[in-house]
Amino acid sequence: MVFEIVSPREIEEKSMATITAELNGRTWPEPEFSVVKRCIHTSADFDYADNLVFGNDAANKGVEIFRNGCVVVTDTKMAAAGINKNALGRHDCEVKCFISDPDVIEAAKARGCTRATVCMEKAARETRPVIFDIGNAPTALIEIDNLIRTNKIRPAMIIGVPVGFVNVVESKELIIETSEEYGIPYIVAKGRKGGSNIAATICNALLYTMGR
Repeated sequence: MVFEIVSPREIEEKSMATITAELNGRTWPEPEFSVVKRCIHTSADFDYADNLVFGNDAANKGVEIFRNGCVVVTDTKMAAAGINKNALGRHDCEVKCFISDPDVIEAAKARGCTRATVCMEKAARETRPVIFDIGNAPTALIEIDNLIRTNKIRPAMIIGVPVGFVNVVESKELIIETSEEYGIPYIVAKGRKGGSNIAATICNALLYTMGR
């Protein structure tokens, strides 16, 4: 068996060409199309062509938010690690994950709730526009919903793609409903699929729209 030797950029270009071809003519307006393709590229799962929902012009608004500077708050270190820091830095953006902060751990233990819940409460103290990038914890989306409805935060954007089986589908539907009610841009992967890698991928797709 002979393998073709190709550069990383060539691998990406060929992968994207394969994805485009296998979508059989299906397309989306940019930058939505870039988000869809990169989620498929990350997961090799074409279901993302059907389960990604873009609400309130989220893809275009997301690019604008990044361009003007913001804080991305994730629910996992993995999602935070996967977002391109050079691309963030070029636009005066930063990523924060509070999941291992001692005060978060202590508060979650004392209250008997998840650390993700406390993380979202801590994020409400941010003074810059916040993009919530949630790839793991449904409780994070549930708390974001609570914070919105109690007027403690107004997210610039919500990316809701937790993966799993318990409260995952329901929390995504909840955040879609609330985001529509409050006019908040959102990108949600409906159903059980998602993950920290998909959360990071969506941010990177929007950042790459502005050039690497």
